[in-house]
Parts: sequence; structure tokens; C-alpha cells
Amino acid sequence: MLRYELKKVFGRAGGRVALCLLATILVGVSMVSVNSTPWVNERGEEEYGFAAVRRLRAAQKAWTGPLDEARLRAVLAENARIAATPEARSDDWHMTNIAYGWRQGIEPIRDLLNMAFADGFREFDFYRADSLTPDDAPMFYPNRVRLLREWLADEGANLLSEPEKAFLIARYEALETPLDYDYVHGWTRLFRYLPSIQMLTLLVLGYLVAGVFAGEFQQRADAVFFASKLGRSKASRAKVGAGVVIVTAVYWAMVLLFTAFVLLCFGADGALCPVQASFEGWKCFYNLTNLQKYLLMAMGGYLGSLAILLAEMWASAKSRSTVLSATIPFVLLFAPSLLLNLSSVSVDKAVGLLPFALLDMDTTLSAFNYLYDLAGKIVPSVPLLFLLYGAAALLLPPLLYRTYRGSEQA
Repeated sequence: MLRYELKKVFGRAGGRVALCLLATILVGVSMVSVNSTPWVNERGEEEYGFAAVRRLRAAQKAWTGPLDEARLRAVLAENARIAATPEARSDDWHMTNIAYGWRQGIEPIRDLLNMAFADGFREFDFYRADSLTPDDAPMFYPNRVRLLREWLADEGANLLSEPEKAFLIARYEALETPLDYDYVHGWTRLFRYLPSIQMLTLLVLGYLVAGVFAGEFQQRADAVFFASKLGRSKASRAKVGAGVVIVTAVYWAMVLLFTAFVLLCFGADGALCPVQASFEGWKCFYNLTNLQKYLLMAMGGYLGSLAILLAEMWASAKSRSTVLSATIPFVLLFAPSLLLNLSSVSVDKAVGLLPFALLDMDTTLSAFNYLYDLAGKIVPSVPLLFLLYGAAALLLPPLLYRTYRGSEQA
């Protein structure tokens, strides 16, 4: 019966079109991830593609190691040397592009210096590192905490409670330094584009599973289905199983294929480096490695997708409408973005516990407003999201089964 339900979904023309669309999404996002990574050659010209990725990797691997004072001094000295060249001082963009090409090996560390020595926590000046000297290196890590403290005392004073501020400062101070540094472009590409894969896959899955429970009602075959010997037992369980299998198989196929492509193309170097050792993760208060962050994103996206699509299937079984139920993924994905525009602390905290936050885990891990006071203890959103939607993923299938088997015949 499970095989029959799966065949009904993928055997129809709409199911095959959906699979083709998923393949197109996978190829398209994969190509964008590669073609958005330039290498500036010795002539100041940008190159793209697999060869460009290999050259970038080789240049940045030369600076692998502990990001300690000695390495920071070396980076600042190299940056000063390049900044003093005629190419870097030229007003001709082509010449400055040549100088930028020389910086590509140290560019990720240079970005970290720009943030560590910024004028404010939310400021970023691309040229800030050019005004630094090797003697500034000892302040690199203390500045990270100092800028946070200053922001919490000024701009962020009314956004967070005192216990929440203390929690963030404690997490920043708990970061083990010096950071291990490596070329991590494969992981940062994954973190940037994986949410797109997850959300687009969810929307296509919403179409695929919308008719699993409403199909018999639309075809007016529900009387036959429920009157059959196993219609309200084994056949109903098969429908629940088919829904879970479709979501699980398609989601993980998309995520794992995209992961394999990106890491084979860019390399999996730096898997055990802290996320704070890259521009994208510098301000993150979750002290994680790149591999741990990826696992949170992959599992979080699965739990969020499963909870949303099980809710859609329950709505389909309850309303007997594929159109109504198919709108649920769209609403749960796009409504939070509108709610965040309200600029309300309470609304932000509510949005932080919606399944949308699991599918946008990269943003969730950096969100300071997703903190919750539970009996005097500050808890960030990620463990709460996993607990909440892990429970939902366990409770919704039996609820779905009970709802569908108890449906009245037309």
C-alpha cells in the first residue's frame, strides 16, 4: 500500500514535473555558488569557475594555522606592504584590482580585522585594516568583546534585558582563543546557499504532498476507500507513511547532493574551525565549529520541513482541499518576514520560534533577539526550536492518522 501511494504521487505528470523542477533548482543553485566566487588574476581580471576556486583555495591555505598575535602581525605587515605599492595607491580601478588580487590570500583575515577594529559593533569599513599596524594585533580579540559591550550599553540598550545582555557577553568571553584559521570557503558557500535549497525544496514538497490525503475526496472515491476492509487502518497508515517518506527522501536527497557538490568543488577544509574564524560567523554567539553549524542547519531544515508539511497534510485531511492546504508552506515561510518589519521585541521573539527559523538557521544562529527567559535562565532559540519541532514531528503523524481515518464519507 505504501508503494501504491508513492506511485500515485510520482506517477502522475505533476509529480514528474515537480522532480524536474527540483533537479533544475539543484543545478541552478549549485552553479550560482560556483560562479559567485571570483579569482582576480595577475592582470586584474576576474575569473570564475572551478579553476578560479582552486587558485583561491591555494592562496588562502598559505595562511592556515592558529590566528594568534604572530599571525595577525604577519597579515598586517603583508597588508601594509601591498597598500604601499603604486598599484594600490593608483586612482585607476584596473590597477587597484591588481592590488586586490595580491590580497586574496589574506582577505578573510583582513575582513576579520576590519570588523574587530571597526568604529562600532554594526559598522564595517573595508579599508579599516589599511590604517592598522602590527602593534594593533594584541587588541584583536579584546575588541570583539568591547564592541559588543559598547553596543549593548548604547544602541542595543532597549532591545535586550539585563540578563540577556549578560548572557551574550558571557558567550563572547567563553570563545576559546586564538581561533584555528583555515580556508573555509566550502562551508561559507554552504551556509549562504543551503537555506535557498531547503526553502525551495519545501515549496515543491508542499505541492507533492498536498493531494496525498485530499485525493480520494476530490476524485469522489472516499466512499470506496473508507468502506474497504483496510481503508481506515492499513491504507490510512500507508498514506501517513507515504507523506513522511516523500518529505524525508526528497529533502535529504536535495541537501546531501548539494552538500556533496559544494564540498567537492570548494573543499571541506576547516570543518573543525570555529565559525567565528570567518567573516560570516565573527559575531555569532554560538561557539560552534563549521561542521557543527552545518549539521544544525541540515537537521533543523529537516525538522522544520517535516513539521510544516505534516501540518499541511493534516489540513488537507481535515479540509479535503489541496489548494487550501498547499498555501500553508507559503504562509509559514513568508509571513515571518513581514512580521519582522513591525520592529517589536515581542513579535521578534515569537517569530524566532516559528518553523521558518529552522529553515533559515544561518540567520537564527546570529540573531541576538531570539533569546528567552525561562524561569530566570536565558535560553537561545536553537535548542527550543529542536525540542518544539522534534516533538511536533513525533506527535503529528498519529494525529494525522486519527484525523484521516475518522473522516466521514461524502
